Amino acid sequence: MTHSFPPPALAGVQNLDYVLQQQGYAVLGAAQVAQLAGVALADLLGWNPTWDNLPPDAYLRDGGRYRRRRHSCFVVNGPQVEQVPHRPHWQPVAYNALHGGLERHFEPMAAELVAQPAWSLLLAWLGRVCSGLKGQQPWFVEAHPFRIDTTDGIGRPTPEGAHRDGVDLVAVFLVARTGVKGGETRVFEADGPNGQRFTLFEPWSVLLLDDARVIHESTPIQPLEDGGHRDTLVVTLRARGFQADVQMGAR
Repeated sequence: MTHSFPPPALAGVQNLDYVLQQQGYAVLGAAQVAQLAGVALADLLGWNPTWDNLPPDAYLRDGGRYRRRRHSCFVVNGPQVEQVPHRPHWQPVAYNALHGGLERHFEPMAAELVAQPAWSLLLAWLGRVCSGLKGQQPWFVEAHPFRIDTTDGIGRPTPEGAHRDGVDLVAVFLVARTGVKGGETRVFEADGPNGQRFTLFEPWSVLLLDDARVIHESTPIQPLEDGGHRDTLVVTLRARGFQADVQMGAR
């Protein structure tokens, strides 16, 4: 049976860096995200309708039809945020046993979203968080808006299972939950016995993960009503280049 566990304890605005350093992950509510990023919560919520226009993911190797997504890449260097030419998404098999080693070509994010000042402010804030953990430097950022639906009865947010992403920081924003149960988040120490499980409910709350220290996954969702779905924005930050460039050689 698929359960929904209570929401997690939130990190404080003033001690976010400390919590991340101590346990390898932290959760913030939507108001905290807006405050730290310097954006209006209404601006974040105003992006939600763009999740209705995500194309199907044609690369699911489990044969599923439950995932829709887009993908765009950026470089964040302090307050400067630059979108780079559109490029495929690639991960090594070591980090994604299901879809690793495959160049996946997704449609870019909606231009009207990434052109908004709030988008650059959000990425610049994540860059500051990552620099607080790893030291000040440019960050190579991949952004993935996802919709997991329940049209076929079940949707899998992480079909690859519990995993790391091969980056420095992962941010998982819960954008919306509509007519579903499940979607429990699980975070485990990469080199230890401890783990936590909880369910994100609040739109634009975020789970921040030090990818070197923790493994994460989200459990399947099931419908409570027709059209049930779970929308997220996953943003990864990595030093020294995008994975495709570092692992396969610059294209």
